[in-house]
Amino acid sequence: MDNNKHQVVCFGEVFWDIFPSKAMPGGAPINVAYHLKKLGNEPILITREGVDDFGKKLFDIMEGYNLTTDYFQLDYKLQTGKAHATKHQNDEVHYAIVYLVSWDNIQWQQEFDSLIPTIKVFVFGTFSARCGSLKNTLYKFLENTSSYKVLDINLRPPHFNRTTIECVLQHTDHLKLNQAELELITGWFTKEETLEDRKQILQDRFQTPSIVVTSGSKGAILNVKGELFEHPGFKVKVVDTIGSGDAFLAAMIDQLLKGKPSSETLTCASALGALVAGYNGACPNYKTSAINDLININTRNQMN
Repeated sequence: MDNNKHQVVCFGEVFWDIFPSKAMPGGAPINVAYHLKKLGNEPILITREGVDDFGKKLFDIMEGYNLTTDYFQLDYKLQTGKAHATKHQNDEVHYAIVYLVSWDNIQWQQEFDSLIPTIKVFVFGTFSARCGSLKNTLYKFLENTSSYKVLDINLRPPHFNRTTIECVLQHTDHLKLNQAELELITGWFTKEETLEDRKQILQDRFQTPSIVVTSGSKGAILNVKGELFEHPGFKVKVVDTIGSGDAFLAAMIDQLLKGKPSSETLTCASALGALVAGYNGACPNYKTSAINDLININTRNQMN
């Protein structure tokens, strides 16, 4: 794929993660867009914010990230999204995501008609199909764009149902999910036990060319049209795992745009995911050269 401006669209939820002691901007679309920008791309973020203080702060932060806000919508009735976050054992973060907020009301706009032919990669998550206007706008993109569609599964009750998940899977070219999500989804239609069988059944059922199953620090497995690629992950001192999966996905998309081989793509994605886990926050200010540094260090250690 050619590396043209605004060829990647990140669609959906942008909200504030509300921790007991702080508030941080969050949502997979903003995190993926941030890392794509760091990697030299010019992504578009399509979302909707309230006119409250949280919404205004998000605009300022996006400009600080040098991300375009041209496709940000304003909602004069609904508040900016929030997710009340608490950390549990093993630094796992649990979220209580507020329902019926500004990003639930993303509307189709006339300017999207001219945007659609320019999209090479359309990135979305299952939150983007949780209700009314939001779901309708998402479906219109999925049905009208011929772009490569990347779905990041995020199964947080009560924000999903089987019918919706199966519908968006039918439009997906590249699927990212973790092992628990794979087991839940495939459990709807198979009793197969092995991870390999479940991946293949999911791929065959929805004709999804590419599926990557992540396992945190234990690595990831990528299935591209039946060919398997595996990476054991990188050993780093973990500071904060928030956003590491989004960084992983952004690197995969970046490598896809650059036409890199699948094995190299998985290695780079694993490296960036691990790198981000070594920082506080989902969008840390890192040097992209650190990705190759981590890969090279790992290669040398394997040779010794």
